[in-house]
Amino acid sequence: MYNSLEVGDAFGRALRDCWDRGVRRGTVFEISERDDGFLFIVDIAHYFQPPHLMGPVDRWACDQAEGRVLDVGCGSGRHGLVLMSRGHEVVGIDLSPGAVHVARSRGMTVVQASVDSLPDLGAFDTVLMLGHNLGLLESRAKAGDILRKLARLVPAGGCLIGSSAYPPPEDEPEHIAYKNRNIEQGRMPGQLRIRVRHRSICTDWFYYLCPSMDELRQLAGGTGWELTDSINGPMGYAVKMKRVVPGPAWPQCAVYQRDRSSAGTAA
Repeated sequence: MYNSLEVGDAFGRALRDCWDRGVRRGTVFEISERDDGFLFIVDIAHYFQPPHLMGPVDRWACDQAEGRVLDVGCGSGRHGLVLMSRGHEVVGIDLSPGAVHVARSRGMTVVQASVDSLPDLGAFDTVLMLGHNLGLLESRAKAGDILRKLARLVPAGGCLIGSSAYPPPEDEPEHIAYKNRNIEQGRMPGQLRIRVRHRSICTDWFYYLCPSMDELRQLAGGTGWELTDSINGPMGYAVKMKRVVPGPAWPQCAVYQRDRSSAGTAA
């Protein structure tokens, strides 16, 4: 008999299963289901990739980080742990209880929170949105608000380092149809409505954005961020955005008030 999926922390449960099994490839998979039925399947062991196996996009992105770092959507801590090993102070946030558990088990400081409900964590020199976490910008309507919230945490001269998957390819009928439907409904071409599944659990449906670099540059306009550098890879790209204009006052913290070099520098 068919049983409906239970709504819950599917991504976090998958991370915990993989962690508890010793992070072996081919044992636990993340299934992301698009609302037209298309499935994206990823080996969860990818989220535990050691630094020496990181691709050039991730390596470049980690090299751009400065000072105290906020790792948004930190997941298992894949990127935050690399920066910690280089002397950066890193605070991770993730909405998934399972992800928070795994990242803490691996030695990271993590708070269960989202970009929509950030607690007072002080000021940061760098905001990290790697692992294609620019997708958390969600949509044209939401992106500006999220970028402005993050800008309040970073003084002028700080940076945001993020990566994104490319918009879905246009050489496959199902992706062409989905893009066209988005445009007809007033959405961005690379805006996905998806849910994550693991065993009998699924997340709620949520929006996930795959903007082109030009679209990202437009979304960042007027938010206090300016795209200043980038790198392209086979599956996506990473960008560095500088905090370029004075905005709302950022919270003061002991780390920022010290000599900024003491908060860690990129290797």
